Amino acid sequence: MFRAAVDIQPACLGLYCGRTVLSVNGSVETYGDCGVCPRGQRTDDNKICRECLGSPDRYDWLYLGFMAMLPLVLHWFFIEWYSGKKSSSALLQHVTALLECSVAALVTLLLSDPAGSLHIRSCPVKKLSDWYTMLYNPSPDYITTVHCTHEAVYPLYTIVFIYYAFCLVLMMLLRPLLVKKIACGLGRSDRFKSIYAALYFFPILTVLQAVGGGLLYYAFPYIILVLSLVTLAVYMSASEVEFFKDLLVRKKRLVVLFSHWLLHAYGIISISKLDKLEQDLPLLALVPAPALFYLMTAKYTEPSRILSEGGNGH
Repeated sequence: MFRAAVDIQPACLGLYCGRTVLSVNGSVETYGDCGVCPRGQRTDDNKICRECLGSPDRYDWLYLGFMAMLPLVLHWFFIEWYSGKKSSSALLQHVTALLECSVAALVTLLLSDPAGSLHIRSCPVKKLSDWYTMLYNPSPDYITTVHCTHEAVYPLYTIVFIYYAFCLVLMMLLRPLLVKKIACGLGRSDRFKSIYAALYFFPILTVLQAVGGGLLYYAFPYIILVLSLVTLAVYMSASEVEFFKDLLVRKKRLVVLFSHWLLHAYGIISISKLDKLEQDLPLLALVPAPALFYLMTAKYTEPSRILSEGGNGH
C-alpha cells in the first residue's frame, strides 16, 4: 500500500529537487510537493529530502583546513611585507593574526549544527555539481523554473563564509589597537597597511569560495603543492640562498623553509588522504626534496657564472 501511494505521485524533476517529509506514521511517510530541500537536508536516490546526519570525512576536514589557512597565510605575508626590516612589531602581529583565525575557527565550529560542539554534521560530497545546485533548476514547461537551489554539500559551502566573517570582525576589533601601540617604528600611513590589505583580500576570498568552491574542493591539494614550490623557489632566489649555510645566517629563513615544508606535507597528505598508512607515510620523506634540489643546483644556474662561461667560450 505504501509503494502504491508513492508510485501515483507525479515525478519530481530536476537533479536536486526533492519532497520534504511532512509526517511519519510508523513506517509510512507523508511527503510534500516537489521543491527545494530545507537547509541541512539533501535528496536521496528516491528524491526525498533527508537530513544530513553524517560527519565530514578526512578529506573534507583537510579542505576546511585549507580554506582556513588562506587568510592566515595572507595575513602573515602582508604583515611581513609592510612591517619593515627594522620593525619589532611583526612577531606580535603574526601571533595576533594566528589568534584571530584560531578563535574564528573555534567560534564557527561551536555555532555550527549541533551548536556548542566541535563536531559538525554534514552531507557527503558526491560530485562537482553538488556545489552548484543553482545551475540545475528544472523548467518542466520551458517557461516556469522550479527553484531547487540548496546547499547539497552542507555545511562545507557556507561554513567558510561564516569563518571569514568572524576573521574580519576579530581583526577589526584587535589589530588596530595592537598596531597603534606597538608599531612605533613605522610611519603613520604604513602601520595600518597590512589591515588595509586584509580589507581587500577577504572580499576576494569570499568571491573565490562563492564561485570556485567546488573546483577548489577537488584541486586544493595540487594548488598547495604548486604554490608552495613556486614561492619557496622565489624566496630562496630573492634571498640569494645558494648553500645550506646561507639558511643558518638568519633564523627567519629557516622559519620560512619549515613553513613551506609543512605546506608540502599538507598537500601530500591531502592527495593521498592517508588511506593506506604503510604506502602513504613514506611519501612524506619527499617533503625536503625540492629545497635540497634547489640548494644542489643553485650554484650551476647563477646568472653571472653562465655569462662568464659564455664569454670564455667566445
